[in-house]
Amino acid sequence: MPQDAIPAAGPDRIYRDHLDTGDIKVQRCVSCAEHFFPPRVMCPECRSRDHVWVDVAGGGEIYSASVVRRKPERGGDYSIVIVDLDEGVRMMSTVTDAVPTEVAIRQRVQLGIGNLDGEKAVIVTTGAESGETL
Repeated sequence: MPQDAIPAAGPDRIYRDHLDTGDIKVQRCVSCAEHFFPPRVMCPECRSRDHVWVDVAGGGEIYSASVVRRKPERGGDYSIVIVDLDEGVRMMSTVTDAVPTEVAIRQRVQLGIGNLDGEKAVIVTTGAESGETL
């Protein structure tokens, strides 16, 4: 995106539009080649406004994990994770295919798009349901 161009929608709206079309994208700075997330107008590394949206490879590693406890009638427990994407950025999400207490730091995961609270969101899977090892 040229420095003098101002997009009609802000970075968060553009990110969510990509999710709505089935794409998980992060920004990459044209000036310094740094990937960054969450979406923003300016590169946090070099402060350039010249960036592009790029697809993520879809893999990562759990950096941090926490279990949110809820009564079964309210949906039961779920996990909140911070994932180090292979592109070098961190993203917060939830693991959808594993028992929350079995989610582990440094565990390899895959990203996908699912519905959370009626909106498209990035979700994380471990391959636990299929027996697959990531």
